[in-house]
Amino acid sequence: MAGWNADTAAGPLGAGTVTLVEGSSFCISSANGDIHPELPQGVFHLDTRILSKWELTVNGQVIEPLAAETREPYRASFVGRVPRPDGHADSPLLVERLREVGNGIREEITVRNYSNQATQCRILLSAESDFADLFEVKEARITRQWTETHLPDGDSLEIRGKWEEIRKSVVIRADGAGAGARALGFTAKIPAFGSWSTRASVVPKQQSAGAAFTHQDPVGLSPSDQRRQDWVARIPVVQLSNRSIEDTLRRSYEDLGALRIQDPDHPERVVVAAGAPWFMTLFGRDSLWASEMALPVDPSLALGTLRTLADRQGTVVDPATEEEPGKILHEVRLGVSGGLALGGKSAYYGSVDATPLFVVVLGSVSRWGFGKDAISGLLPHADRALEWIRTYGDRDGDGFVEYGRPNEHGLINQGWKDSWDGINFADGTLAEPPLALCEVQAYVHGAYVARAWMAYDDGDLTLAESLRERAEDLKKRFNEQFWMPDKGYYAVALDRDKRPVDACASNMGHCLWFGLIDDDKAPAVVERLMSPEMFSGWGVRTLAKDMGAYNPASYHNGSVWPHDNALIVSGLLRYGFVEEAQRIATAMLEAAEISGDRLPELFCGFDRTQFREPVPYPTACSPQAWAATTPIHLVMSLLRYDTHISLGGIWLDPVLPPSFGDLHIRNAPMGSGRITIDAAGTQATVKGIPEGLTVHHGQRPWMTDLVERAHHRTPDKT
Repeated sequence: MAGWNADTAAGPLGAGTVTLVEGSSFCISSANGDIHPELPQGVFHLDTRILSKWELTVNGQVIEPLAAETREPYRASFVGRVPRPDGHADSPLLVERLREVGNGIREEITVRNYSNQATQCRILLSAESDFADLFEVKEARITRQWTETHLPDGDSLEIRGKWEEIRKSVVIRADGAGAGARALGFTAKIPAFGSWSTRASVVPKQQSAGAAFTHQDPVGLSPSDQRRQDWVARIPVVQLSNRSIEDTLRRSYEDLGALRIQDPDHPERVVVAAGAPWFMTLFGRDSLWASEMALPVDPSLALGTLRTLADRQGTVVDPATEEEPGKILHEVRLGVSGGLALGGKSAYYGSVDATPLFVVVLGSVSRWGFGKDAISGLLPHADRALEWIRTYGDRDGDGFVEYGRPNEHGLINQGWKDSWDGINFADGTLAEPPLALCEVQAYVHGAYVARAWMAYDDGDLTLAESLRERAEDLKKRFNEQFWMPDKGYYAVALDRDKRPVDACASNMGHCLWFGLIDDDKAPAVVERLMSPEMFSGWGVRTLAKDMGAYNPASYHNGSVWPHDNALIVSGLLRYGFVEEAQRIATAMLEAAEISGDRLPELFCGFDRTQFREPVPYPTACSPQAWAATTPIHLVMSLLRYDTHISLGGIWLDPVLPPSFGDLHIRNAPMGSGRITIDAAGTQATVKGIPEGLTVHHGQRPWMTDLVERAHHRTPDKT
């Protein structure tokens, strides 16, 4: 994630926080539905807080929360009661709030009277809008003071804000209200066993509440409902005997659907936002990983993400934003908030791994036979990315890609563990940049292999051989310089003096997936990953318990990240460690079941024997893109489901744990067609295979095993 320098961690959201998300809008509220300006809560649209206070009172009493239920990622139902003024516990007045997020919020408020006497009620909706930037709210450092004008008119209140030359406004409206400068008020006499209700909305003035929320079709679908229904119609349908895993997969689909946002310059493109609440925008690393892991579900996410990132690929050297020719950005922010974002502009490029991952994901899309026309248009961008790896990425010419920020405001650490203290030695000492991370070398290796295969597919064997040799050379040097034989695992990085950073961290698990680890060293790596110091019972920790910087409640130094574990599972399976992969996958899915069928961005690294449920990390994003795709990736990995369309093959070699039961997947995209998969244990069948493809019941061979086949298949164009 982004923004995790020493002073930029998000503050606590408050107990029982409810987060709703839809596209580029999200809402964070307390358990009773109220929004408090002193907490990092609010309604946000395009990175601006358009509603900073939203408090409902009945007869001067704040509503006591009873329950809050998220029905869809963009809709929630709250129920509470009005405290009695006489101090008695039970109250006859209950309040229901049904809230939906679109380009703002719409809320249906109902007060029910369960007494046998009519009750006079004064109902007040207090509202404020500070137009604060998302970063200001997250960091509790609101520095810009907007000049505000409050314009009540009948049942609506318009709040206008001005800061320098920027103007924004929001309209708050409720049926039957009397609007004042700070609130919308109602007076209602609620009959015995009767109810009173209103419908309120909060939207930017230039937006239409009706367009966002009106249920215009015969079956009562709002635009968000329709968007969700269209999404569900084109993604695979999954059924399992294990209903809890099936529920988790459905929740993953829901969350992934809600995290889709549009490229503002190309509305027809859909990309993946990193996560709610603070990262509802395009991120290089996060969006690419989520797209890769969701590829068997919806390849359009990867294509949209790749195209949008390609449009913003670096062209100049800018130390402030860390842009460099060929580099893929780290994050994009919209509107005025870009001025407060990292680097001071709308796009910030401080990521060392987004650039090789761009090539990796493009190779995956090509291998799966999606978007052939788009692939050819993106190849020049892949080659520019590889050029960045060779020049700006490898800043000292030692063959490894390093990072070190060229300014005082960017991210200190620029891999996926981007907290300020995320990379350290075994004794806890911070590693000094420039740093060459082990997993980044794996991504670079994967980029070389991916581009080599695309060259093979085009018949350019000369380029393919060159890239393959480069990948093999990188693997050789990596195993010479990162392997620590006295410890039995790989260094997490090389520091500025080329010393191995000797902390035992989960990063090396990513190297398994990309095949960067020598076969003879893999057993020792796996033994370490599955040791009590690393495996908590819920997943592999980011840092081993016997390391100096270990803290189970830290962001990157002992916590458990679902996506990290998903990648480790794929790596274990690549090297044949089936039992270990099943153990991690099962633990992850059990954690999801306990967490309401949703995996958060991360949870604390306490041992499962100490706490019977995963301990939440206080400011974890949820839903979050690569956490949402983790259950999907785990199931697909255990199916050992892969393909290479140009070589005519679908590979399927399932190793599903018995607890999964029978698995049925239909409407799964494959090349230009759709297939159906039935699997249980180690058996699988496929129906609807596109013409020209063959199902191989075994694990897909890797680069070295397929080179000869490629040589015989295509002539050398050179």
